[in-house]
Amino acid sequence: MNIEKLNSELLGKTPEQRVKWALSISKNPIITTNFRPYEGAILHLVCSTYKDIPVVWCDTGYNTPNTYSHAFELTEILDLKIDLFTPLQSTAYREVQMGLPSVEDANHEEFTYQVKIEPFLRAFEKHKPDLWFTNLRKGQTQHRDGLGVLSKGKDGVLKFSPFYDYKDEDLDSYLIQNKIPNEFKYFDPTKVHADRECGLHKVL
Repeated sequence: MNIEKLNSELLGKTPEQRVKWALSISKNPIITTNFRPYEGAILHLVCSTYKDIPVVWCDTGYNTPNTYSHAFELTEILDLKIDLFTPLQSTAYREVQMGLPSVEDANHEEFTYQVKIEPFLRAFEKHKPDLWFTNLRKGQTQHRDGLGVLSKGKDGVLKFSPFYDYKDEDLDSYLIQNKIPNEFKYFDPTKVHADRECGLHKVL
């Protein structure tokens, strides 16, 4: 598979065409979400085409009340087939063990593993996907700028980002057109800063 060539071809297609192409080459796709801003766009796009696709939600346990309400609302509107994964340790347990470490804290790497990476690894072990729909977009982080609509993770799973070249304004228009709600009061304790990579996409 020539990913560079395919990415060049995929840039000439609409997000809808990209999703249909991705599904045509996949036997076991999944989509992941954390219900951050603009997740409603990719969930609507992919699940409108493949309504029974497993939707993996790895809940860190640190989401805002707004994010949980948004997740429940989108799940109902889009009839999402949610498969929820949570850390093995409770938030209360971790608060006593290490608190909420800053990105400069030596415990932050272990914290990120517990609340994000380990649940994702467990989810991937269960579903064994060959294609992973994710809402990575150019301009989010330096690492993501070097990916593309199609990329391959370290485990060999194809990552597919149908909105890769879309800006926030483009997604705003998509959400309005399809009457899908959005929510901005979101917090990722593993990233903290919006332009910082959480580590997940460097592992998977």
